[in-house]
Amino acid sequence: MKRINNSVLVLSLFAGMMYTNAQEKKQLSLDEAVQLGIQNSKSLKIDAAKIEEATADLLAAKNRQLPELSVSASYLYLPIKPTIDLKIPGVSSAAGPEVHQVAYGSANLSVPIYSGGRIKYGIQSAKYLVEASKLSSENDKVAIAYNVAQAYNNLFKANQSIKVLEENLSASQKRDETFLKLENNGVIARNDRLKANLQTSNIELQLLEAKNNYNIANINMDLLIGLPDNTEIEVDQNYIDESDDVKPVDFYLNEARENRKDLQALDQQRKAAALGTKSAKAENLPSIAFTSGYVAADIPKFLTIYNAVNVGVGVSYNLSNLWKENSALKQSKAREMQLSATNELMNDNIKLEVNREYQNSDYSKKRIAVFEKAAVQANENYRITKNKYDNGLATMTELLDADAAQIAANVGVINAKADAALAYRKLLQTTGTLTIK
Repeated sequence: MKRINNSVLVLSLFAGMMYTNAQEKKQLSLDEAVQLGIQNSKSLKIDAAKIEEATADLLAAKNRQLPELSVSASYLYLPIKPTIDLKIPGVSSAAGPEVHQVAYGSANLSVPIYSGGRIKYGIQSAKYLVEASKLSSENDKVAIAYNVAQAYNNLFKANQSIKVLEENLSASQKRDETFLKLENNGVIARNDRLKANLQTSNIELQLLEAKNNYNIANINMDLLIGLPDNTEIEVDQNYIDESDDVKPVDFYLNEARENRKDLQALDQQRKAAALGTKSAKAENLPSIAFTSGYVAADIPKFLTIYNAVNVGVGVSYNLSNLWKENSALKQSKAREMQLSATNELMNDNIKLEVNREYQNSDYSKKRIAVFEKAAVQANENYRITKNKYDNGLATMTELLDADAAQIAANVGVINAKADAALAYRKLLQTTGTLTIK
């Protein structure tokens, strides 16, 4: 039986070692986490595909200004003798040759000369749309940088809460041991010792909740930055000291107008729409092209043609434009109106976002001072209450309440600093200046 117990113990230790080895630890600064998030972002992969699509549209637009060259050839077999009636004076077709096969080929070249500007407008419009796709991708990068910062902030707060609660749990457990001895010696009542035990149990529950929050935040962070979900991330403790002094709100409004990539992308789309309107108007104009061709044919025992070269100028005009309304022009103008209204709405939203996040950042910084003051008061209150309790001037309930207030105040300081750092980054995101190293 003893051997079996020893074997179980060895297997348990081995399993514990295997689990510890499987849990890989990785220390990451916030900038490193942001970089990983950008590298492994699935949404940015979609953006890259959209850029490739827009680039392909640009290539197609450029191809329209290049010459068109087509070559065709055919061979025909005639199983039934065809009837040939030559209309050439003095030539009879009665005793003409039997024709059973025909071979012919042609080559045609067309070089656009004038198309009402449709080709030029199409190329320039496609360039604007490529640039808009790139700017949209840059805007998504800024959003990802903030999302990673938010996840990093949650992980940091959960980690710091665990540390504070572990320290307080250790102190509470030592206090329980002391109170147990005092109870055994008849110094305190059993009820007071149980109150202290209940306080310890409450701290244990808070610690379990904090560890659960940390595990969830850690998995979320792993998935967000593309690491294996069993990677334990160690956050940089200096994260909460990164925020700078907040400047006047007008500074951030000007930064947003100059740096917001989504606003710049919309501007490129508006330019493309304006060119689309010009291109739609050009649909009512004719197209002119230089044309050239070559034809060769061979009908054995009857006819051979080669070196039949032709050159000229071709004009194309759709006469139905005279009575049909230009629907493409109306659609393009409606698109311009839509983008213009979207631009006005976006500018209003940017003003609101910047002002809101400016107020939130200022509020978050002020909260730090209040929480720090509260922590000093809570720590001093606990010291005084503990001294009074030791001298029989305070109840056990007062001591435990002072201890709980001390824990909440110390955790509040950490959370306030972390929230202020995140609020500052959110402000930078709204201005389009969130740094991505």
